[in-house]
Amino acid sequence: FLMGGSANSVAQDMPPPAVVVEPVALVDVGETAVFNGRLEAEKRVAIRPRVAGTLESIDFQPGDRVNKGDILFQIDDDLYAAAVKEAEGAVRSAEALQKSAELERERQAELVKRQATSQAMLDNAIANLGNADGALIRARAALERAELNLSYTSVEAPFAGRLSAATVDEGALIGPEGGPLVALTQLDPIHVIFPVPTAIYRDYSERVQAGEASTKASVNLVLANGSEYSLPGDLDFIESTVSPGTDSINLRARFDNADGVLLDQELVRVVLASSEPEPQLTVDQRSVLHDLSGTYVMVVNGENVVEQRRVEIDRTVGGRSVIRTGVTEGENVITDGLNKVRPGIVVDAALASGS
Repeated sequence: FLMGGSANSVAQDMPPPAVVVEPVALVDVGETAVFNGRLEAEKRVAIRPRVAGTLESIDFQPGDRVNKGDILFQIDDDLYAAAVKEAEGAVRSAEALQKSAELERERQAELVKRQATSQAMLDNAIANLGNADGALIRARAALERAELNLSYTSVEAPFAGRLSAATVDEGALIGPEGGPLVALTQLDPIHVIFPVPTAIYRDYSERVQAGEASTKASVNLVLANGSEYSLPGDLDFIESTVSPGTDSINLRARFDNADGVLLDQELVRVVLASSEPEPQLTVDQRSVLHDLSGTYVMVVNGENVVEQRRVEIDRTVGGRSVIRTGVTEGENVITDGLNKVRPGIVVDAALASGS
C-alpha cells in the first residue's frame, strides 16, 4: 500500500503535458486539386510536297515561327509552267472549235426552216456542238489542274506555328511518295490533357448538384522545374468515356501561349481551383485523427481539459482540413503533442506561432 500511494503521489506531482493548440478558424477556401497532365499542340502536321521535282530552296531556319501562307520550300517549276502554257493553248483551240460548232448549228437550223436541208444535218450539227462543249470543259479543267500543280511548287505553311529542322537538302529530288519535308506545330493556343480518377469526378459532380461546389474553376500549370505558368487556362472539354485501364476521365484545358513558353508533349502539373473561394471552418491537417469509429480532433476547453470531438471532414486543401460538423469557430484543437494526451486530462496549452 505504501508503494502504491507513493506512485499516485508522484503522478499527481507531475506537471501537465505541454501541447500546442490552434483555434478553429474561418478561412477562404476554394476547390483545389492537383493532377498530372501533358501538353498537346493545337495542331501538328508533317508537311509533304504535292508535286515531284528538284528542291531549289529551303526558305526557313530550324525552329522558325512562320505565319499561314509563308513559303517554306521552292520546287523547280519549269515543267509545271510549261504545262500551264500547253493547257492554255488547248483551251484556246477548244474555244475556237466550240464557236465554230455553234455557228454551224445555227446555220443548219436556218436551212431547216427554209427546207433547204434535212433534219439529220441539223441533228448532226447539234451533236458536234455538244462534243465541242465537252472538249472545252475538259481543256479548262486541264488548265486548272496545271495551274494548281504550278502553285504546289511553292510549299506553304498551312497555319501559323513553329518548324522543325528540314529532312531534305537543296537539290534533292522530292515528291508526294517521299517522306515529310518538315514538321509544323501550332503552339498558340496549347492544350493540356489530364486524367481525373472517376471517384473524384463523381464526388465533385455530386457536390455541384448539391450546391456545395462551384462549376467555375480556374486552371493553372506548374512546369517541370516547379515554376508556375503566368497565364490561367480554361477547361474546355470533358471526355465522355472512362479509361478502363486507369478508371479515370480525361479533361482538357486551353492556354494562351503567344510566347511559346509551353512546349508540345511537356509533362506538367495541373492545378484546378475554384474561382469563388468561400469562408469555411478549417483546422490544421495535423490535428485530425482517425480510429475505427471515424474521424476526431482533440479540443482543449476553457479549463485546459482535453475533449475528444467527432468531426466530419469535407476535404483537405493546402494542409488545412475543412470541417463540416463537430467544432465551432475559436475552439482550440491540439496540433502538436497529441501522443501525450487523452480525453479528460489537464494540459499546458500554448498557441501555435502565428495563431
